Amino acid sequence: MDNFLEHLKLLGLVAQGSQEEALAEHLSGGSRTVYCGFDPTADSLHIGNLVPLLALRRFQMAGHRPILLVGGATGLIGDPGGRNSERDLKPTEVVLDYVEKIRVQASQFLDFDCGETSAIVVDNAEWTKDLTAIAFLRDIGKHFSVNAMINKESVRRRIEDDSSGISYTEFSYMILQAYDFVILNRRFDCTIQMGGSDQWGNITSGLDLIRRIENKQAYALTYPLLTKSDGSKFGKSAGGAVWLDAAKTSPYAFFQFWRNADDLDVSNFLKVFTFLDLSEIEKLLQGMQQDPGMRLPQIRLAEEVTSLVHGEQGLLAAQRISEALFSNAIQSLGESDLAQVALDGLPVTKVSELESSLVEVLVNSGLASTPKGQVTAGQARKLIKSNAVSVNGEKVSDEGIVLTRDEALFGKYVIVRKGKKNHHLVVFEG
Repeated sequence: MDNFLEHLKLLGLVAQGSQEEALAEHLSGGSRTVYCGFDPTADSLHIGNLVPLLALRRFQMAGHRPILLVGGATGLIGDPGGRNSERDLKPTEVVLDYVEKIRVQASQFLDFDCGETSAIVVDNAEWTKDLTAIAFLRDIGKHFSVNAMINKESVRRRIEDDSSGISYTEFSYMILQAYDFVILNRRFDCTIQMGGSDQWGNITSGLDLIRRIENKQAYALTYPLLTKSDGSKFGKSAGGAVWLDAAKTSPYAFFQFWRNADDLDVSNFLKVFTFLDLSEIEKLLQGMQQDPGMRLPQIRLAEEVTSLVHGEQGLLAAQRISEALFSNAIQSLGESDLAQVALDGLPVTKVSELESSLVEVLVNSGLASTPKGQVTAGQARKLIKSNAVSVNGEKVSDEGIVLTRDEALFGKYVIVRKGKKNHHLVVFEG
């Protein structure tokens, strides 16, 4: 794209850029190499990490070469940015395991076989593992002013907000990240680093170090840290973080997160997390204004992102489960579908007995709540008698019914529904 930087701005993917006119000219002047780092703080990436991953993919689609850096070294140190206290340092073997899992997970979003713009994955542990403390201080540290480092936002906030200040360990993170940029500049002619807006200080430190050591020009580009329209943190659901790993967040729950996006958020989400044309996004938004109840933008958003992360089979499973729960066609669900529901799709009660009273399930799950908010066995019986309760898709009217393992789907699962929208899953264990 001749005006790629402006395109990123239209998508809402630019918070700050160094020397923006020069950067725009640099991007339009040929194929460039851009990198973004991902520290292994968990055994999976989450949906917040999709912002830079998909941005890297956009760079590649525009004819540039992306580098995905996994922080095997910086992950052992801890980034002070975005936090008010010190991180708990994880054992080296745990971080190494995280590095490999994230390397594999993140790689699915880039093309590694497209000629000169093929993506590259690197681990900064490679060039730091043999770096001695003396060499680090003499060759790298001497280029950094402590006064300037203290004035960086990520450090200054920690000093001001945390009574314990900041450790030298996390204080040194900035230097290590800057050194990464120098190494990638030397090896791959990488001239652009991208990161979240809270990384601005760290990234610009890399620009300064490249200028001092390599006598070259490099550029910084940050994207906004997303929040929801209500001010809550993006990427959280009722069960916690929304992960990219299907074993941590099921494709069904993943699909539902996007399906339930607020009307005020869906425009931004479509621009950032899908590759739909802006004209198509505008049509979807116009349709929402005409009939908000159809939630067409949210459905398209959920389809696009779920397919991107979990593939066509993951999307089909999510759609199949959603339709079965909505239409009460529970018997149509397979064992793998029900395993997804048990993971994080519905509230769950686990029982070890061979049988469980339906009245008890309604009470213990909270489904048997009165208009005044009380949960009683009497209300449970009333719901059953009024045909408001179904078990595995079948209406029941016998208040003495007992749920048994023999009648459970696949000998394990029973879905109890009250009304049309309230579901609860009973799982027989053992």
